[in-house]
Amino acid sequence: MSKSVYSLVLTDEVVEAVDRLAYTMGISRSGFIDRILAERVSFTTPEMRINDIFDSLNRYFSAAKENFIVEPGDQSMLIRSSLKYKYNPTIRYGLRIFRGSEKTMGEIRVNFRTQSAELREKMEEFLHFWAMLENEYTAKYIKGKIRYIISEGKLTREFTLPEEYNNKTTEETGEAIAEYIRMFDDVLKCYFACDSEREARTKAAEKFVGYLESGIAII
Repeated sequence: MSKSVYSLVLTDEVVEAVDRLAYTMGISRSGFIDRILAERVSFTTPEMRINDIFDSLNRYFSAAKENFIVEPGDQSMLIRSSLKYKYNPTIRYGLRIFRGSEKTMGEIRVNFRTQSAELREKMEEFLHFWAMLENEYTAKYIKGKIRYIISEGKLTREFTLPEEYNNKTTEETGEAIAEYIRMFDDVLKCYFACDSEREARTKAAEKFVGYLESGIAII
């Protein structure tokens, strides 16, 4: 969906009021005006759809039993989860949804703050194991190879929802993304709760496969 530059004559006081509201919402003047006009003519812009998806994610995690903490941003979201392990690190899931595509595409970043080299090493072991699990068990559901960047215990992963989600509601789309993050968080905690790497890999793999068999959306 393209955008163009248009010249408009507006009252100064109206623009000042628009700027104040746009600032409180964390968006630009153009973005705010575009949203107002779209709502007036009953048109859903890509930005409005993305915001609706984030609203759905916010509702999902606010109602979850796992005590996720959600911090909405401008076209982004940060979800925090506490890991019961040495030093009690907080796992941070950064989520972005890309504009300009008919498909729902985005990026998930997983990281945490710690001074422990041991914890960073264990996290990186898990992230490589997670990538192996996904490539082994989800290849038949996803076209092409999943793109990962794993470095120093941090992961960046791109995602695309299945084609059937092109016709689903933003509520259903948000729920699919939220369930993926919840699955990742649950498998991660299962892995870290085990005493040995062998036990961790076995139990984490079983839990991952269990989610797939339950019908979770593969993104």
